[in-house]
Amino acid sequence: MAVSPKDIKALRQRTGAGMLDCKKALDANDGDVDKSIDWLRQKGITKAAKKAGRVATEGLVHAYVHGAGKIGVLVEINAETDFVARNEQFISLCNDIAMHIAAAAPEYVTKDEVPADAISREEKIQLARIIEEGKPAHIAEKIVAGRMGKFYEERCLMEQKFVKDDSKTVAEMLGEQIATIGENIKIRRFSRFVLGEGLEKKVDDFAAEVAAQAGLA
Repeated sequence: MAVSPKDIKALRQRTGAGMLDCKKALDANDGDVDKSIDWLRQKGITKAAKKAGRVATEGLVHAYVHGAGKIGVLVEINAETDFVARNEQFISLCNDIAMHIAAAAPEYVTKDEVPADAISREEKIQLARIIEEGKPAHIAEKIVAGRMGKFYEERCLMEQKFVKDDSKTVAEMLGEQIATIGENIKIRRFSRFVLGEGLEKKVDDFAAEVAAQAGLA
């Protein structure tokens, strides 16, 4: 059965879970609200939602290096207490997130960080593509929305499929960890470094001269 925005809003008000999680729960349970609440509880999403508003100022700046020093990641992940920040499960979580960043190369943590001009530019590009593809004008807006979802999934950490389990997003994985660890956890910021990125590799002048003299250039 089709799930209405009203149903999603009602479930959100009862559980505090996100709109997308509420829609997934209702879709998975044929719109049954009570079963949807149980579904959210089983996944730890309602617990995570209750903790989401709590202040997290402790945590770690975690470093991860991959590929014999070819890629490095620094990520700041916050928790509510220093006790949790020193917990092995939290440290493992930090490492998993840093490893994901190394592999998936996100540009932003959340959709809210994407600049408005970047969103506008991408929407115009996708609209132009739709016109070029000859798609009907009356469904263009819906197609653009779908493609923007893919745009966010490619660039925003929380929207990406988790590299160690692509059945869930990073946001969903984090929600499960929040429920298990028992504190609010937030990925605040990250930097990803790739060896030699942005540098032009210069040809050795002497080697180029020798090659030219030998007729190899």
